[in-house]
Amino acid sequence: MSASTKAVETSPPMGPESLASQGPVFVVGIWRSGTSLLYTLINQHPQIALLYEGDLPMLRPLFSVRRDKSEWLARWDFWNESLKRHRIDCDHIAPDAADVRSATAAAYREFARARGAAVWGEKSPNWFDNLTGVSRDFPGARFIVIWRRPAQICSSIARAVHQDPWFDKKGMMLRCLLGCEALKQECDRLVAAGVPVHQLRYEDLVGSPEDSMRAICQFLGVAYDSRMASLDGADRSTIDQAPQHELVMGNQIVAKAEPKQALDPALQQKIARYRRLWQEKYGSNWMLLERWATEPGEKPGALEQFRDRLLYRALRKFDSIVVMIYSFAPLWLLKAYRASKPSSEIAAAGAEGNSGVC
Repeated sequence: MSASTKAVETSPPMGPESLASQGPVFVVGIWRSGTSLLYTLINQHPQIALLYEGDLPMLRPLFSVRRDKSEWLARWDFWNESLKRHRIDCDHIAPDAADVRSATAAAYREFARARGAAVWGEKSPNWFDNLTGVSRDFPGARFIVIWRRPAQICSSIARAVHQDPWFDKKGMMLRCLLGCEALKQECDRLVAAGVPVHQLRYEDLVGSPEDSMRAICQFLGVAYDSRMASLDGADRSTIDQAPQHELVMGNQIVAKAEPKQALDPALQQKIARYRRLWQEKYGSNWMLLERWATEPGEKPGALEQFRDRLLYRALRKFDSIVVMIYSFAPLWLLKAYRASKPSSEIAAAGAEGNSGVC
């Protein structure tokens, strides 16, 4: 029996006061793996209010020096308009919230409080390879991880490129492919450390949303609410109106397969090679592989793996450098840079934010 299954079986329903005392709930997956749909359905529960890609836990460098509340709030909102999108009342955030844990708890709990909810947290695909770091910053955190096959992820990204140029940045496909294994390793570390982790498949979510939501409610220790199995009446005000979110903006969960976007043959072959490598390495000890038929063929050679992993680390290092720049560069300079660039070239989380909300 897996640790995630044990968590589901032993989590009793709790009252609002007990829920409020629990740690945050983090919904995580690779980009284009169904995290937005999962977030929207979970937030249908009246006791749950998660932020949509608030990403404050990812901005840990922002708190490596002492900052006034107004300064870190301004930089956070400049990053991806989280304050504006979630309509968080800054006056209710304590002025002594000056580290990543207390600042996140104060802001995210305020979002939940304003909606009469007790369970707080966020969904984000942006720190899929740092679950253990976030777990250290937030003892008591619970994680919900969604899996989708890499070929489907890459196909979805290939379509999204035409709708949002952010997905066209260099190395995006490799980030997602090797990111699947990075997320797997992070999940294994959390489970080994006894951290509550619930895992589900994208195809199960769209095929049997009620069963998926019941399992999540059991994991979180809340009573199931039938609204969670439907998009009807869902609040999507925190999600940007980009074309790639068209399905989650509708009122029906699309269970049929999305139209496939043709992938470059070289990428298809690379995905197949890594699939064979993972099947040999993990077998059925990975939810992503359990329904994946084993096929004969070549695995990536040692040189290919070395080059891919080196490039992957360089790409993720670049992503972390962007966070550092947004955490420490003068805000006036960041604003000037952003104003001089089209939105497709902005290296932040994809939103053209404004500071000075509070």
